[in-house]
This record gives sequence, structure tokens and C-alpha cells, in this order.
Amino acid sequence: MNFKVVPYQSSYHSLWNEFVAKAKNATFLFHRDFMEYHNDRFDDFSLMVYKEEVLIAVLPANKNEVGVYSHQGLTYGGIVVKNGIRMPDFTAAFRAILIYLNSFGIQELVIKEIPLFYTEQFSDEMKYLAFIMKAEVIRKDICSVIRLDRPFTVSKSVKRDVNNAQRRGLEIEREGDVDVFWENILEPNLMSKFGKKPVHSVEEIQLLKKRFPNNIFQFNVLEDQKVIAGTTVFVTNRVVHAQYISIDHEVEKTGVLDFLYSALMEEYSDDKEYFDFGISNENEGRNINQGLLFWKEKFGAQIVVQEFIKFDCNNYPLLDTIFI
Repeated sequence: MNFKVVPYQSSYHSLWNEFVAKAKNATFLFHRDFMEYHNDRFDDFSLMVYKEEVLIAVLPANKNEVGVYSHQGLTYGGIVVKNGIRMPDFTAAFRAILIYLNSFGIQELVIKEIPLFYTEQFSDEMKYLAFIMKAEVIRKDICSVIRLDRPFTVSKSVKRDVNNAQRRGLEIEREGDVDVFWENILEPNLMSKFGKKPVHSVEEIQLLKKRFPNNIFQFNVLEDQKVIAGTTVFVTNRVVHAQYISIDHEVEKTGVLDFLYSALMEEYSDDKEYFDFGISNENEGRNINQGLLFWKEKFGAQIVVQEFIKFDCNNYPLLDTIFI
């Protein structure tokens, strides 16, 4: 069979999005309207793989000084494949990508895998190919995840804090004010603690909310009509992901976030399967923020590992040894 790799260009915008909408392991993060909000920061190197004349896979990716990465501007990445693809075709598509990269003198491809609970179907082909190709796991992060469609145990302290917050008169504003949360709480907190700004500027998150009104939501906690905490969530078909969490440290913070997240889980428990608190790692995955992890585990969150895998593009011939 003939497998061909084509670099993405803007004329393929609709074709790419139509493919992603039907793929077996995609979310809205792979939509070009999401990927391209920050295209000034990344050198896009996304690829499309055809079998004969049929598009069977895409690779959301960018190029940096070391190699190709899938994708440094996204929470997760990897090869997005056609629904119903079989292992031989997945392998051949990946082999074609590696040969294509190798032809440009690119030796490294880093895959930031999509955690399995995000995908509509099982999609672990890449882990097996990593084993065959002697790829290197260069980082592991731990995601704290709750199954909303199964019983989970919330600690007594969370329940107590929720009751206290209700007596305190706290309220939750659904579709809350993003500007106030960003400018008064999130940005000052990140700058004072880490010396960094959020990945998204307030203008960018507002733009993304307009582009994806069914996927990005802002929830704020109000006390006497003042925003004292909030969270920005990204919602996919199966998962609610906490993208940003922050609280005004000038207020009494006891129980505020417990109150907010208990409400979120109740909000989404009827139609979503997982609640993803995100990672608790620092130092490229080598350390865990124990306090942050403890807070997530109070809700009954459990650990799912996300791997970052570095492939040597020169090793593509090893894929020829699989099928006998």
C-alpha cells in the first residue's frame, strides 16, 4: 500500500477539522481554530497521512530547535487516527511520518500522549510502537482523575467545608466574568508564586470561549458580589478538565475551592464520565506538589500517568520487524 505524508497548510483547514471531528482519539484541542490561536508562538509542523487517496491520520505538531513535538501548545497530542483504523495501518502511518521527518534531517519526535480516558475508543498503539522502537520516556506527569459515572469517596473535610461555605453565603456564578478572574486573581497569583503568566492571555481565552462555546466555561465564586475564586474548565465529550484554578489570597480561603469543585462535579455528573483535575507535577515531572495533590485526593481523585515519549526517527526500520 502507498502511504503519503503531506504537510498541513491553511487550504486544508476544513479537511483537517472534518477529519478530527470523526477521529477515534481526538478532542476539540486538535481543531485548527484552537491550535492556531497561538500560532505566532510555535512553528507549526503538522502532518497529514494518506493511504492511497484516503486521509487516515494527522499529527498536530510544531518544530523547535531540537526536533518535532506533538504539540507544545497543547495539553496532550499524538497521532490522531481515522475511526476503525487497524494496527498495521497505524504502524504504516507512523513509519511514513518518521521517514518524512528523517528526510528533513529531523532526528527527534516527542509525543505528549493523550491520556486514555479522553479517547472515545481504546487508542494505545503508540505505546507498543514505542517499545518496538526503543523509544525513551523523558517525562511522566500524574493526572488526578475522578470517574463521575462511578461511586467515589469525598473526604469529610470537603463536606464540612462545603457546608461552611454555604453558611458564609458564597455563591457560584456559572458563565462567570473571565476578565475579572484573570486580571484580579489568576495573573497576580501566578506571577507572585511562579513569576509566570498564564499560558493563555485573557484576550486569548475570551477568543477561544467564543470559538468553542460548548467546550470552555468559566465558573467563579462570589462573596458579597465580589469574585474571590474561579476555575476555567475545558469540556470534551467524556471529560471535564480543570485548566485553571485560583483564589484571591486576601480573603478567607477555607473551603472556597472545595465548595466550587463540589458544585462542578454535581454539575457534570449526569453527562460526563471523568473529572480531570490536571497534573500536580513540577520540575518536568520529577517532583509532585504534595499539597496540591492532597487537595485533589480529598475529592476521591486517583492517578493516571501521562507519558512524554521521545522517538529516534532513524529507528523507523524497527517497525518492519513487527508483523510475521
